[in-house]
Amino acid sequence: MVPTGAYGTWPSPIDAALAASHDGRPEFAGVVGDEVWWTAPRPTEGGRRALVRRRADGSEESVLPAPWNVRSRVIEYGGRPWAAAARPDGGPLVVFVHHPDQRLYVFEPDGGDAPRPLTPLSAVGGGLRWVDPVMLLDRGEVWCVLEEFTGDAPTDVRRVVAAVPLDGSAAEDRAAVRELSDDRHRFVTGPRLSPDGRRAAWIAWDHPRMPWDGTEVMVGEVSGTGPFTSVRSVAGGPEESVAQVDWAPDGSLLLVSDPGNWWELRRVRPDALDSDEPTATGLCEGRNEEFGGPLWKIGLQWFQPLDSGLIAVVHGKGATALGILDPETGELVDAAGPWTEWAPTLAAHGTRVVGVAASPRTGYEVVELDTCTGRTSVIGAAHVDAVDPAYYPEPQIRTFTGPDNREIHAHIYPPHNPDRIAPDDELPPFVVWAHGGPTGHAPLVLDLEIAYFTSRGIGVAEVNYGGSTGYGREYRNRLREQWGVVDVEDCAAVAEALASEGTADPDRLAVRGGSAGGWTTAASLTGTDVYACGTIIYPILDLMGWATDETHDFESQYLESLIGPLAEVPGRYRERSPIEHVDRISVPFLLLQGLDDPICPPVQSERFLAQMAGRGIPHAYIAFEGESHGFRRADTMIRALEAELSLYAQTFGIRRTDVPQLELKK
Repeated sequence: MVPTGAYGTWPSPIDAALAASHDGRPEFAGVVGDEVWWTAPRPTEGGRRALVRRRADGSEESVLPAPWNVRSRVIEYGGRPWAAAARPDGGPLVVFVHHPDQRLYVFEPDGGDAPRPLTPLSAVGGGLRWVDPVMLLDRGEVWCVLEEFTGDAPTDVRRVVAAVPLDGSAAEDRAAVRELSDDRHRFVTGPRLSPDGRRAAWIAWDHPRMPWDGTEVMVGEVSGTGPFTSVRSVAGGPEESVAQVDWAPDGSLLLVSDPGNWWELRRVRPDALDSDEPTATGLCEGRNEEFGGPLWKIGLQWFQPLDSGLIAVVHGKGATALGILDPETGELVDAAGPWTEWAPTLAAHGTRVVGVAASPRTGYEVVELDTCTGRTSVIGAAHVDAVDPAYYPEPQIRTFTGPDNREIHAHIYPPHNPDRIAPDDELPPFVVWAHGGPTGHAPLVLDLEIAYFTSRGIGVAEVNYGGSTGYGREYRNRLREQWGVVDVEDCAAVAEALASEGTADPDRLAVRGGSAGGWTTAASLTGTDVYACGTIIYPILDLMGWATDETHDFESQYLESLIGPLAEVPGRYRERSPIEHVDRISVPFLLLQGLDDPICPPVQSERFLAQMAGRGIPHAYIAFEGESHGFRRADTMIRALEAELSLYAQTFGIRRTDVPQLELKK
């Protein structure tokens, strides 16, 4: 007989160390000869990103030992940090960005020599940074994005498409780096070369737009040793977001854009590219689902052209699938398998497609699809159940009704543990999770941080509030000038609905989130009385500070659309900032902050705490040295997760002795 235990008191084999060890996912998969490579998290190795290769015999190994850290800081969120090519002699050659110094390096994994730098250092501002490389062995160059700081301010920066010589001649000489594009646009992606090598295409956009608002596809002619010529815009615009561009084998230009409500796959025929007004036509119209997403990192891929002319696509509404599209007939066939979320990273070799996918029962894995047989198989980073899967939560896909009868999408994870049942007369505590972005979404996948709570008897509600991606532009645009209103209302509506239907205890509701989710959490504590406590993680707290000089260039004008033009509505910035309303906070909270965060800097958290001093509200502040935006080190994640559990235990009247008690000060 299963014993009875109060919610929140249940013992669980999923401890914080286990959750931390499974944090992160494989990214930026690629094919090198007959091998598949990707980057992978290493929380127990200082949070570095390793470059992993899967050899033809199925074995996996790191291409580079610690402390090599393959991660770019371009636009601070980075992007594709490596490229490699197989060579007839000498094995593969790889170029990669090393996170500590942001230089490009070249390395022969089978050679024995150490990596050699290809790019110089700069003492100006954030220096020189590189991302989204394309290796061109025949030219002896790597083409990529160069982000170059011109002053000390985070907005003193320019970005261009550049060519870096593979012979190392630019390692100490900035002048040896060729600029292929001019810097007329504030932001650019890496170039994609046409099959005949005559043209290059890339995406560009400018302040105040974010890439999910409006971008353009630029096409230029490739010259011998000079910059691109005859550069012009062929698709996109101020209200059309192009998320990816690439070339089909027949020379057609493929792109994902949203001239309507959905990101759709579109094509510009080769002859149309030569016309005065190139026209992009839809390849899979009328499906009312997304074939793209927000370009938070440079080099994301929602589609991959195949040699056969077919196109591998990641698509869906909310959840996503991997499909193979015939661009001539519009027929779309999805890959079989349990996966509910495919990351925007695809690669192909022959008739095989490689991606990264997860499900509610598995973490992110490297998956291969054989397009000839339709068979899928896990080929790398395979999920291994560290505990009995019976302890995993069982999610419910729900749609709630919010203010003005608007739909709110959410994933509900009730408490679940095979070793305990709760008393019949008790309702469980629930924590509402607000995702970051805010132009992002909460995926339907196994997350051991969620399981950490649900297996202890605390429910979790992940809310894809208005403004989230995956549900079309109209849903995404609900947050325009409404940040701090719609997100807060939607999270509260879900919490209150769970309480009113008898799913959650109305007196034991909490809210938590990081980055933009930290903002929503803080705004919820200052703007509603729904929650008994909250966990605020590397948040935005002061809009006026963030809109002036307290964040990085990429998001420095994000608030122009989320809040409104600062020059026109300065009062709105103060009105919505949690730091202006600390007197409204009446419940305990935990504030977690990375001290090296350039996106949501610690100065905001410190000012917020200064305003809270002497107010008599129990709270705790934990700052982590060496952590930036998004915790990466196992010891940090363990301490943060245990502190969060202790906050809920103390607030909800739950006795737990398996985690250190968080000291709440007034």
